[in-house]
Amino acid sequence: MKIIGLTGPSGAGKGEASRIFAQYGIPAVDTDAVYHAILSNSQHPCTAELSAAFGASILDAEGLVDRKILSKTVFGKQNTPALLHTLNTITHKYIMAETRTVLQRYEKNGARAALIDAPQLFEAHADRECDLVVAVLAPQELRLARIVTRDGITEEAATRRIDAQHDDAFFKERCDAVLINDGNTASLAEQIRAFLIKYNVGLS
Repeated sequence: MKIIGLTGPSGAGKGEASRIFAQYGIPAVDTDAVYHAILSNSQHPCTAELSAAFGASILDAEGLVDRKILSKTVFGKQNTPALLHTLNTITHKYIMAETRTVLQRYEKNGARAALIDAPQLFEAHADRECDLVVAVLAPQELRLARIVTRDGITEEAATRRIDAQHDDAFFKERCDAVLINDGNTASLAEQIRAFLIKYNVGLS
């Protein structure tokens, strides 16, 4: 089974790309969803590590990590790069362990290819487990609007998140292919079809 890394900055529209890949019979492990599932378990060791690193104030009354408070604790600070490194170091090992379990299930069910949908693909070193890596990019103004709508945060908070992430050049230098998601779904679908043909992933 071929493993395809799907990455890109926040708000680029990886979810839409993932849905199109699924139409070609290529399932995805959504690492954001894996992360949310981990944080929904107050007894998960990840919760204890995050609380120890960032303080008990990131926990709600039920002992669960409040993602909005955690985000405010990490982003927009003078030492955000160091804080983000700590966050990634803690969470990535748990996310990747669950990701591998899901990929094994896909392979067992006969999938010829599968995606690792991960905004932090390179930081988690998950690219080392991929046969191909493709990035989804989008204009910054469109990304900003998507983040505000999706996460229910202010433009200021969304801008801080964007500023803390890699620029387009980072992904262009490291990925086998780049998909542009400017809101034209038909164009994105055609780019994905061309990618699958070029790299002989096969079409269903």
